[in-house]
Amino acid sequence: MAIQVVAEHELLVGTPVVLEGPAPHGPFVAVFEDDGDTAYFYALDTSVEGNPLQDAVHIYNTADVADREKPVFAAIGWSIDNKKVVLLINDHPHAIFDFDGKQGYCRTGFPPPDRDGAWSIGGHSWSEAAIKLFT
Repeated sequence: MAIQVVAEHELLVGTPVVLEGPAPHGPFVAVFEDDGDTAYFYALDTSVEGNPLQDAVHIYNTADVADREKPVFAAIGWSIDNKKVVLLINDHPHAIFDFDGKQGYCRTGFPPPDRDGAWSIGGHSWSEAAIKLFT
């Protein structure tokens, strides 16, 4: 997987943290947030007036994570073209956003598609093929 890591942080699951990872070039930003109860990964397009939030995917519920007392390492990495981003936790991909395809993928497949949205109209189910976006 060829990526440019732009943000990384060691954290404890359930300890509030926000990790922001702007694309090296262009208007796109990805944000990982653990609010203490749940964790989400967000796709933002700063060129959009009003609300730049394009999509969001669920990463985990704190209460469901085994070994949450052990630190984990989170990283946000961008593709060479700055249009795809991956969230890695302990070097394992947990979520991907494809800004060109307007599609988000995550291991939990949550939330269901937004019927009025332009993103992820087929849902957020994980696809191993999404990893190929980084080759």
